[in-house]
Amino acid sequence: MSEPVIQVRNLRKEYKNFTAVGGIDFTVYKGDVFGFLGPNGAGKSTTIRMITSLITPTSGEITLFGIPLAKSRTAALQRIGAIVERPDLYGYLSAYTNLRIFAKLTRADTSRKHLMSILETVGLASRAESKVKTFSHGMKQRMGIATALVHDPDLIILDEPTTGLDPQGMKEIREIIDHLAKERGKTVFLSSHILPEVEMSANRMLIINRGKIVVEGGVQELLNTGKMSVDIRTDETALATNALRNSPFAASIIRTEEKRVVLSLERSEIPAVVDLLVGAGAGIQAVIPTRSLEEYFLSMVATAESSTGTQSPNQRKQR
Repeated sequence: MSEPVIQVRNLRKEYKNFTAVGGIDFTVYKGDVFGFLGPNGAGKSTTIRMITSLITPTSGEITLFGIPLAKSRTAALQRIGAIVERPDLYGYLSAYTNLRIFAKLTRADTSRKHLMSILETVGLASRAESKVKTFSHGMKQRMGIATALVHDPDLIILDEPTTGLDPQGMKEIREIIDHLAKERGKTVFLSSHILPEVEMSANRMLIINRGKIVVEGGVQELLNTGKMSVDIRTDETALATNALRNSPFAASIIRTEEKRVVLSLERSEIPAVVDLLVGAGAGIQAVIPTRSLEEYFLSMVATAESSTGTQSPNQRKQR
């Protein structure tokens, strides 16, 4: 098992009569790209602010790299780089000068070689001498990531890094995250409501709603559980549809089109459906099970909203 980087135990934050975070537990391991998901007001930003020591928990414990945050704040935080909400930059100064200021503040390497390598990582080396106020929103987001990298942290916390970006800007941020995780060995804690971006970047995730954890586990593992859309391609659409309508899978039919039948199935049911159709003489060209993170997210939040707010043992999947 990998080394724990973030360990949160019974973390709670209360404001008078409002509970923003209600006693959550989770672990982020070394090398994870950890997606932290939830609707607006779920408690994501509050949790991140507690992890980065911007606000104090009402109760509970946060451990970073095995160091309790409450006891050794400086030692715990010095290995972290974070962007919480919008990065603060000096618009009238160049990208390089901004980075040099942040390097001095964190007592990091201020050599030109080091700072230019960071700008290269975020794709801004060619604009090193340009004033930040001339940058697009996407470039400012990448510049914010550069400031978080200046002291070469082991853990990078990104709070909504793709908000307001166009598809190209999202792609650029995703490529930076992939580079940091796969080539630089960094652990990334990624809070976002742009679900397709998380699906493409994260290996593990947690969904939070109303300050409580709804589900936690591996992204692909979670997406492969429960009902999913299964697209069956066949030249015998009528024959396949007939066989399905006279079987226990009749209620699973979502729609039929020319040369395809789309069903809602558990993954474990797919072999039985294939056997049924083959036995009926319907030739099958392809079976394509799909389930997007967006579908999963919405179904889990809806389930949480309709419940009492407690988790069942089957909802929680841990490493």
